[in-house]
Amino acid sequence: MSLDLERPLRNPDVESPQLMTKRARWLVVLGFLLPGSAQLLAGNRKLGRFGLTATVILIVGLLATLAGILFARVATLSFFTNSIVLLVLQILLIAYAVLWLVLGFDTLRLTRLKRAHRGWRVPIAMLAILLTVLPASGAAWAASTISIGRTVLSGLFSGAPSVEPIDGRYNILLLGTDAGADREGMRPDSISLVSVDAKTGESVIIGIPRELANVPFPEDSPMYELHPNGFGVAPNTYGDWGGCEVGRCILNGLYAETEYFYPELYPDAKANGSSPGIEATKDAVTGATGLEVQFYVLINMDAFESIINALGGITIDVKERLPIGGDQYGNNVEGWIEPGLQGMDGYTAQWYARSRYGSATGDYARMERQRELQAAILAQMNPSNVLLRFQDVAAAGTQLVETDIPESMLGRFVDLAAKARAHSPLNVELVPPAVDPEYPDFSVIRQLVADGVAAASADAPAE
Repeated sequence: MSLDLERPLRNPDVESPQLMTKRARWLVVLGFLLPGSAQLLAGNRKLGRFGLTATVILIVGLLATLAGILFARVATLSFFTNSIVLLVLQILLIAYAVLWLVLGFDTLRLTRLKRAHRGWRVPIAMLAILLTVLPASGAAWAASTISIGRTVLSGLFSGAPSVEPIDGRYNILLLGTDAGADREGMRPDSISLVSVDAKTGESVIIGIPRELANVPFPEDSPMYELHPNGFGVAPNTYGDWGGCEVGRCILNGLYAETEYFYPELYPDAKANGSSPGIEATKDAVTGATGLEVQFYVLINMDAFESIINALGGITIDVKERLPIGGDQYGNNVEGWIEPGLQGMDGYTAQWYARSRYGSATGDYARMERQRELQAAILAQMNPSNVLLRFQDVAAAGTQLVETDIPESMLGRFVDLAAKARAHSPLNVELVPPAVDPEYPDFSVIRQLVADGVAAASADAPAE
């Protein structure tokens, strides 16, 4: 009885072209749907059991991942953003791709096409090769993509332990600069503080003028001993007249002040993926806003062009006509960015963020445009677009961003980013007339920030 059941596959009537054709079709389809089954039924059973076991493990792994995304999203995302896990996954994918090729071509051998109908030989062979090569190529592509992602993660994020939110929020300092990779003489062009609700992803973006004067430091900051009354405010370590090393004692001068004159104040900064200048800027923003800054993200504006081109361009609603190039007198203008909804490539978008002239509010309008551009880039970073252009995006991303966010928190932040898409960020601009950057009232600034945070919190009253 057993011999009769397996005869059509393992011991077929080779003299029947009709039976051999049907057998060949079944083997190819079964080998594709459940790799290893063709060998188990008609070939090397040991190879078949190995292939079937590997296939079952793969299916169970996929189902477990899906269940994790549905019921333990943060833990699952954290697991799959770990560099070691990604390395293991990459190796397993390559191994499975090789196994698929072995099983696929062995299945083609088992079909014994010479015994099938002549008209079916080529179609069955082509189908077998297609169903073997395409999935193996997909697995190889996935392994290559994981390799690139792993390289980006290990190069960009630190291995520090995760950090809990403060008063239910994560506070991230966002610095935009045109400086090169060495950041020599860097003075941030744009400074923002992003405060994100740790439960809902609701966020408030606080725009801080780079020329904000007299910024105070918390008492536990290493800079407090030098500038107890605020950056450059008398009396301080320089004497009764105050002052600082960089001339103008404004917020974006803090990087150079600390980096070149007082790096010893932050001896652990570089080991933690930061720098003395950035840590001093964190402390100043903490003192000015009343929100403790936990992380920083440094965005190199020079790399905007490559990331935008990698994403296929962006769309921005331009409010006013802006020059490409030129000076304050209108000389050497290369072109214009016209008002209205504009699709921009990287070059045009970079000038949209950089243009210093043509706006009634000058530098404050430029600050707003840079944040608008950052939001447009994030909008383009939807999963389908990133996957389609992953290699270009990853290559551009390594030039674009520096941060001290630890790798262990990526899963949590990816989950928050997904939640944040359901909410529009609230913008708080610390600019005139509410705030005078030259003579700021920090009690007013802290109240504006507190009101913004309250409006962008999980327990905020519904409108």
